[in-house]
Amino acid sequence: MPLVTIVALCHNHAPFVHEALDSILSQTHLNLEVWLVDDASTDGSSAILREYAAQNPTWKLLLLPENVGNCRAFNAAFRQSTGELVIDFATDDVLLPERVAQQVAAFEAAEPTVGVVYSNAELIAEDGEVLGLHHRAGRAGGVLPRPASGWVFAEVLRRYFISTPTMMMRRACLISLGGYDEELAYEDFDFWVRASRAWQFLYLDAVTTRKRKHPRSMSSRAYQRHDPYLASTIRVCEKALALLQTSDERTALATRVRWEMRQAILRRRFAEALKLFVLLRHATKPTLLDLALAAGSQLAMKATLAFNQERA
Repeated sequence: MPLVTIVALCHNHAPFVHEALDSILSQTHLNLEVWLVDDASTDGSSAILREYAAQNPTWKLLLLPENVGNCRAFNAAFRQSTGELVIDFATDDVLLPERVAQQVAAFEAAEPTVGVVYSNAELIAEDGEVLGLHHRAGRAGGVLPRPASGWVFAEVLRRYFISTPTMMMRRACLISLGGYDEELAYEDFDFWVRASRAWQFLYLDAVTTRKRKHPRSMSSRAYQRHDPYLASTIRVCEKALALLQTSDERTALATRVRWEMRQAILRRRFAEALKLFVLLRHATKPTLLDLALAAGSQLAMKATLAFNQERA
């Protein structure tokens, strides 16, 4: 059986970490390499990780002295690991017992150019209440968001459809990218863009994971007024611009940049909106609405600057 590395990343997950680590122990695929990584938690999570490491002597424990963020914390363990296949596992989520076995089987049946297998997820609340599925039945038939398999570079630019916690990655894929980009505040969009340029993605139509939605999760903090995620998104879009090869990919990036630009404006992030407009002009010819939004952002930014100067 292939060795599968599970990098269990924890930062202040004390209410959830027992269930998360028990779900690793429940896996039917037994050839596992487990890394417990605590990113300088302040809620007692590290004591729980120590407890599980003591009870499972083959598990590795990495307690980081300062908070370095998900990308650096993952890389610190990944670069010491040896598994042919890798799971980035946040310890506020839950692995269903057949998760690893199902995805290993999918990899073994797939072409060697498949770098990622992802699947469906059950969404749960902070208290464990079931909220629904990530890939759910649409009103007009089919599944929303529609999963995609194969060469999905344009699709990952155009829209969000992958449930990040469900991914299993081929080690060779991660190595070819140099791991996660440690300069970014989050990892998934950047990984999808860079990986899908050279590797195929495969959707496994099965619920393999419970993804927890709560106020402290990374996704819930995105697009807040002072969050660092928008700057990272702009950087990923800049990377994507350099990777474009077809007109369809250019259109896909324009779709993404327009959406991000509108999110920035809604949250009064006018400087970031203007950076996105510059990116949009490189990807496609702006529409009249694009030009109007950019002009409005520039005026709003000047007005805010003048107001702050008067108050000072």
